Amino acid sequence: MSIKGGRPNERRVVAHLMVPDGKEALDFYRRAFNATPLHVSELPGGRVVHAQFRVEQSVVMLTEENLSEGGESPAAEKGVKLASPQTLGGTTFMLEMYVDDVDAAFKRALDAGGKTVIEPQEMFYGDRYGILRDPFGFLWAIATVKEELTADEVNRRAMQLFAPAS
Repeated sequence: MSIKGGRPNERRVVAHLMVPDGKEALDFYRRAFNATPLHVSELPGGRVVHAQFRVEQSVVMLTEENLSEGGESPAAEKGVKLASPQTLGGTTFMLEMYVDDVDAAFKRALDAGGKTVIEPQEMFYGDRYGILRDPFGFLWAIATVKEELTADEVNRRAMQLFAPAS
């Protein structure tokens, strides 16, 4: 994006979320993850056609879903339909972020309207890790590093944990 200050970290992949209501989503991400809006483009009537916001050190983009042919963007004019996880009934990816205190971050997101998928817990690979679903259907994994392990240590723990019972 050429808007000054609106470009994500250069040469990095950036998540671009499709949501049914852009303003509602931006408000949730602000309350849940302390997100800071960088840029919001609205159409007449208030539909969010594009937004960028910062969560921790990452930039995330957001667009309201568009399920009709034609429409308000070059992609829509070519028949590209943009659907939210709510519309699809699932999601094909998960967003993951590391924080200083996974329990506090998880609670904040739940208080903002997220739903627990997996409570934060100690994992074999050294993280305290939990997963929640946001009100728009996206999964967020939130983690805090508790132990720094070598790849061999993680593999050994995985083999012990998932070994068939004898």
